[in-house]
Amino acid sequence: MILSGIKKNSKDKLNNFMKENYTNSKIVLEMRSVSLNIPVTKIKTKTLKNKLIQTFTGGVIKSKKGNSFINALNNINCKVYEGDRIALIGHNGAGKTTFLRLISGIYSHTSGELFKSIKIYPIIEKSFITSLELNGLTAIKAHYLQINNSLKGFEDFCEEIVNFTGLGEFLKLPIKTYSEGMKARLQFALTTSGKHESIALDEGFATGDKNFKISAQERLDSFLDNTGTFFFASHSDELLKRFCQKGFVFQKGSISFQGTINDALDFYYESK
Repeated sequence: MILSGIKKNSKDKLNNFMKENYTNSKIVLEMRSVSLNIPVTKIKTKTLKNKLIQTFTGGVIKSKKGNSFINALNNINCKVYEGDRIALIGHNGAGKTTFLRLISGIYSHTSGELFKSIKIYPIIEKSFITSLELNGLTAIKAHYLQINNSLKGFEDFCEEIVNFTGLGEFLKLPIKTYSEGMKARLQFALTTSGKHESIALDEGFATGDKNFKISAQERLDSFLDNTGTFFFASHSDELLKRFCQKGFVFQKGSISFQGTINDALDFYYESK
């Protein structure tokens, strides 16, 4: 990991930072000149072009040999060590969410080298990994099977989800009949269940009414406390400082700064 971009950082400060954070640490993720291009067949209208750029954050449309593509991430170089808690900082469209999708395996890089020794669990989309046609109880079982590949321990898991959501008899109905608040409760409960060695989290999960948000915050705190390496994209300085000790600043699909969370936030605001 390279600490750069802040003029006030002295050589001693850099050496202390490296010593405090990387002594006897194991590299669990490394990228060398990694880029991600999303192919585009045809772009007929300016409106469609803008929508595509918004979908693939950090994107810039380019052409090569008659083919168009969105350069979603460009020349990413970084090292992440076991136990690192990384804040992803940048404006909308800078590349944060695309980066999360890449490291969690949703996207594959198109050039460069990516080495990963951990499984990174994505908490990115506000959607179920199971069909909305299923009733709540069946969806809980399907989610558990997809994550654990067996039903061992499912009864305790299901009981915990049922108690936390407070949805009661509604869990016997298809999810597609739920209100947005009910869907949010169940989806949040499933997403924050179990333990993962690494998480990629994009801020912004809706969690229903005010009383439930209090319970949700407590659950999220406990969930993150039991997680090792952690990647968190957020616009909240308070949350980033609370959960992360390091920061990557993204600009136009590239990482422009890496360092401590305070230095990363300073760099971000100074460069705006």
